[in-house]
Amino acid sequence: MQKDNNGLHQLEVLKVHHWTSSTFSFSCVRPDNFKFRSGEFVMIGLYIDKKPLLRAYSIASPNWHEEFEFYSIKVEDGPLTSRLQRLKEGEKIIFRNKSVGTLVNDALLKGERLFLFSTGTGIAPFTSIIRDPETYDKFSEVILFQTCRHNNELEYGKSIIESIFKDELLSEIVADKLRFFPTTTREPSQYFGRITDWFKSERFVEEVGSDLEPLEDRVMICGSMAMLNEFKEICLKKGLKEGSNSSPGQFVIEKAFVD
Repeated sequence: MQKDNNGLHQLEVLKVHHWTSSTFSFSCVRPDNFKFRSGEFVMIGLYIDKKPLLRAYSIASPNWHEEFEFYSIKVEDGPLTSRLQRLKEGEKIIFRNKSVGTLVNDALLKGERLFLFSTGTGIAPFTSIIRDPETYDKFSEVILFQTCRHNNELEYGKSIIESIFKDELLSEIVADKLRFFPTTTREPSQYFGRITDWFKSERFVEEVGSDLEPLEDRVMICGSMAMLNEFKEICLKKGLKEGSNSSPGQFVIEKAFVD
């Protein structure tokens, strides 16, 4: 893996999948000898007018996988996403050879249940975490929530869940430990409504079986700033303490993707 004059590496695009008019995923060749913790993000991008344009993207694939996968929104006038969404197989992106992030198992104290709350493409780091055997060593149950406006925006997450239970090794590790709640806010679905509203009523306890408990439960949150603040307030009210890489706690949030 060779560096260019800006200290960046190039990764070849292997495949691109357009899930909806506003979301897509793409996978790249994983850099040789590159290690990361599931849930971390890297800086990736393209050269625009001979200048590197980089943004933080969670690695959606787990740390053992031979490919790098990313899940992204499409922004027509976005400086980077307007171009990334037009990627073709065989083209290349640029990449900074360093991964960081707080949505990692190391930032949480050991517990019984791990709750993963996400909106939209905020599910990306969690699709890495739920495919990491270490997660199931640390927690006896993993409960993933993804909230989108419409049903078709949930397809990426559903496809990952399906692939887990089709995988001979992963399905054995995960077994009955993983639960998935794909929720919508505009289009009717089995799990309709904002999860923050579920907490304000009895809905969360009815669906999950119990409320958040500081002694047993751990939480990761990824979404917009408004969503992060709402869920952070809920966690604090429930008595959970925020953690970090240097000081593990009972819940963590990721602000890297919020402008």
